[in-house]
Amino acid sequence: MKKTSHTMRHHKLLVFSSLLSAFAFNLSAQTFETYEQAIPGTEVKFKMVAIPAGSFTIGSAANDSKKEQDEAPQKKIELSAFWMEEHEVTFAEWDAFFKNMEVPQTKAIAVDAVSRPTAQYIDLTWGMGRDPKQPANSMSQQAGIMYCKWLYEQTGIFYRLPTEAEWEYTCRAGGAPISNDPKSLQEYGFFKNNSAGKYHKVMQLKPNAWGLYDMLGNLTEWTLDQYDAAIYEKLSDGVKDPSTPPASKYPRVSRGGSYLDEPEALRCTNRIPSSAEWNKRDPQIPKSRWWLTDGMYMGFRIARPLQQPSKEEIEKFYASYLK
Repeated sequence: MKKTSHTMRHHKLLVFSSLLSAFAFNLSAQTFETYEQAIPGTEVKFKMVAIPAGSFTIGSAANDSKKEQDEAPQKKIELSAFWMEEHEVTFAEWDAFFKNMEVPQTKAIAVDAVSRPTAQYIDLTWGMGRDPKQPANSMSQQAGIMYCKWLYEQTGIFYRLPTEAEWEYTCRAGGAPISNDPKSLQEYGFFKNNSAGKYHKVMQLKPNAWGLYDMLGNLTEWTLDQYDAAIYEKLSDGVKDPSTPPASKYPRVSRGGSYLDEPEALRCTNRIPSSAEWNKRDPQIPKSRWWLTDGMYMGFRIARPLQQPSKEEIEKFYASYLK
């Protein structure tokens, strides 16, 4: 996938500290450690990896020959502790939601209710397979957020997509990012050179230093953020838990690169703006808000802040992203 230029109005950066990580609760009742989450009523489980609070420098260095303009200037970021899913959401996890007959199936996405996607009108795996351990693909950002909302209803735990700052911090894993030299990269991620033109089951290659798989390659992953090419220019050094809230449907930020990409795209700092072109062959009028006909490389993994917001704040959060 190649970045495309976008014209969009400048909007003010808002730091969702109140929604993302700043609600106090009784930490003595909870140990911050990696844990396994079961989806009630199913045999499906997945691991949430504890990511420590810390600081890092977001973006690419001025002397990095591979950087793109939207990856600079570098800024120092502070992040609260959170959990990140060990791997991309699989079809096993997704189908626990998609095939849950107790949830209404709707074409529209209602902000005040949980609904599940309509059936796919064609095979959006494009013949690459639908094994329970393969990552769920062709996902819109809103489909990922609705999955998080459904999971919250099932478990009482607030799940969401990671912010792009959280995503890059986790990708870097406390040190230098994984090299995108093809020989090194093929040990950690599936990309054009080693994917055979398809995505693969999760956890087939090496994890990064924090134990997360496929942070680079396999599927490109959604983050929460609205894309702003100049966002790093607007950040102040030392900002804590930054996130750019939704302002328009396009573009939003995705990260990591996919099985279709050249190795140059698989960098922790690479910011990939979404485009309406990812759904250009959708025959529906209006086009689906759930599926991407030309975004077969799009998936997601989920995150959870250490400090859970109140019920009211959680509802407000989901509504702001599903509107």
